[in-house]
Amino acid sequence: MLKFIAVLLLVAGAFAAGYYAGQQPVGTLQASVSDLTHRLAISEETISDARQSLKNLSQNALATTAEIERDLRRRKALMEAKSRVVQAKAYVLDRNYSDGAKELTEAASTLEAAAKGTKSDASTQAMLDVARALRDTRIEVAMGKLVPLKKFDDLQRRIDQSLDK
Repeated sequence: MLKFIAVLLLVAGAFAAGYYAGQQPVGTLQASVSDLTHRLAISEETISDARQSLKNLSQNALATTAEIERDLRRRKALMEAKSRVVQAKAYVLDRNYSDGAKELTEAASTLEAAAKGTKSDASTQAMLDVARALRDTRIEVAMGKLVPLKKFDDLQRRIDQSLDK
């Protein structure tokens, strides 16, 4: 019986202590909840800002990558065109006018294909001007006219200038 009363007193004491502790921190609990709510609002703003920054960063990276890719395609086309002009010059020196005309046609086609689908700017316009000059020179070569080597050198110089841009 003494054990029963001891257990009952312990349970009653634990209940009283819990009740007392539960009554005291109501104000501090409300303050804690208010503080956590405020921190959560700040965290949501921070997360929103971070999402926007990440979105802007990914858009900038995508735009930069696309610009680099366009520039690479343009430079590749210019290098190929220059190679074909040098080959055409060699064919004309060997008096093989038909192959020289074919190389000039391919060089012009390469430049026009690279310029197609890109925004029109100074470098694109320069490529198209060089392509027109290549086609004009091709006509002269195909007709068997004597084309001065200076004209081929001028075409190479114009392609080099486009590469430097």
